[in-house]
Amino acid sequence: MNYNETLNYLYNQMPEYQRIGHAAYKEGLENSLALDKIFNHPHCHFKTIHVGGTNGKGSTSHLLAAILQQSGYKVGLYTSPHLIDFRERIRINGEMIDKQFIIDFVKQYKDKFEPIMPSFFELTMEMSFLWFSEQKVDVAIVEVGLGGRLDSTNIISPDLSVITNIGLDHIKYLGNSLPKIAAEKAGIIKPHTPVIIGEAGSIEVAQVFIDKAKSEEAPIIFSEMYMNNFEADRSDIGMFFKADGYKELRGELRGPAQEKNARTVLTAVEVLNEIGYNIPKEAIYSGFAKVISLTGFLGRWQVLQHKPKIICDIAHNSHGIQFVVEQLTREIYNNLHIVFGVANDKDIDSILKILPRHAIYYFTRASVERALNENIVKEQASNYQLFGSSYPTVNDAIAAAKENADNDDLIFIGGSSFIVADALTILI
Repeated sequence: MNYNETLNYLYNQMPEYQRIGHAAYKEGLENSLALDKIFNHPHCHFKTIHVGGTNGKGSTSHLLAAILQQSGYKVGLYTSPHLIDFRERIRINGEMIDKQFIIDFVKQYKDKFEPIMPSFFELTMEMSFLWFSEQKVDVAIVEVGLGGRLDSTNIISPDLSVITNIGLDHIKYLGNSLPKIAAEKAGIIKPHTPVIIGEAGSIEVAQVFIDKAKSEEAPIIFSEMYMNNFEADRSDIGMFFKADGYKELRGELRGPAQEKNARTVLTAVEVLNEIGYNIPKEAIYSGFAKVISLTGFLGRWQVLQHKPKIICDIAHNSHGIQFVVEQLTREIYNNLHIVFGVANDKDIDSILKILPRHAIYYFTRASVERALNENIVKEQASNYQLFGSSYPTVNDAIAAAKENADNDDLIFIGGSSFIVADALTILI
C-alpha cells in the first residue's frame, strides 16, 4: 500500500470518531492495553504530560510543546483531530510523522492489531507512542481524545496532568451535568502526580477534582489561585500577559480563550520546574511568541485573509462558542458574515442561542458524515432570529460570503472543526 491507500485502510477498517461519530467510539481501556502490550509499552520510554478538559486542550498542549522545545527538549505532541493532514496529530519538535513510518506500521503490524479491532483513535495513539519511542523523544504532550477516565490515552503515567476546564459537551458519553463531566475528566488524575486545574468554574466542579486528587494523594493546583496578579491585554499583534515573575509576555495565539490557556500553561511551567524540568524564562517567552511556527498549530482564531478580513476558529460547543462571540465584539467591521455549520451530535440550541443576531449567515455542512444538514441548521437557527441562506458545501458558503462582503466587512468561519478543516483546504 502507498500512503493514501494506507490512510484509506485506517479510515475504513478503524472508522474515525471525528468523522462518523458514535459508531466509531469504543469505551474503555481494554483495546489500548492490548495494543500497548503488542508494542511492548512504548510510552514507558519517555516522559509524558497529559492534557484534558472540555476546551483549550489543543492550545495548552501546543504552548507546552513549544516552550519545552525551546528549552532544549525533544518533544512529541499527540493531538486530535487533524484539520488538513492526518500527520498533524503526531509531531516531534513541530515536524509531522514520516509517511513511510505510517505505511510500514500498518504493513508490519496489521496481522497483530486487526484481531483486537481497535478504534481509529486507539490505533493512531499507539502509532504515535511507537514513533516517539523510536525517535527517542524526551517528553511527549498527550492530549486526551474524549473524556478522561476511559479515554485511550489514560494508559500513560504522566509527570503532570492538566485539566483545562469543564463544559457541557459529549453529554451522551460523559454525563449531562458539569459535575458528572468533571468526574470523567478527573479520571486522568494519577497517584502522587500533580494535577493542574485551569478553570474550575464552580464550587461543585472544584470539589469533584479535590476529592479525586485526595483519593489519589495527588497534589492539586488551581491556576486561578496559583498564578498571582495575572493580567491579559489584546493587541493587533497578539496578546500580552503579565503575572508575578512575568512582564510583557507576548502570546502569538489570539483565540478567544487564550487568557485562560496562558494562565494554565504558566502554572504548568512553574510546576514542571518544581518537579525537575529545566525551563528557562527565555524559552517561555519564545514559546508563547512563536507557538504557531514551532508546532504548526492551526484553526484557533486564525486570520486567513484581509480585505475582507476572514477568521476561523474550531470552537464547537457552547462553552467554546461563547468566547468566540465575545471576541467578535472586539473586532471592528461594517458587516459581519458568518459561515456556520455543526456536527449532528452537538447541542445545537445551546450554540444558536448565543450567536450574534446582527450577522448575515451562510449555513453549510462539512464534508464528513457527522455534519448536520445545512437546511436543518438554517431552520433551527431561524428560531433564534438568525437568518441567512444555506449552501451544500463549505466552498459554496465561503464563495457566497466573499462575494457579498465589502473590504471593511468581517467573515467568520466556524461552528465545527470540520467546517474549519474544509475552509483551510480552500483558503491556505
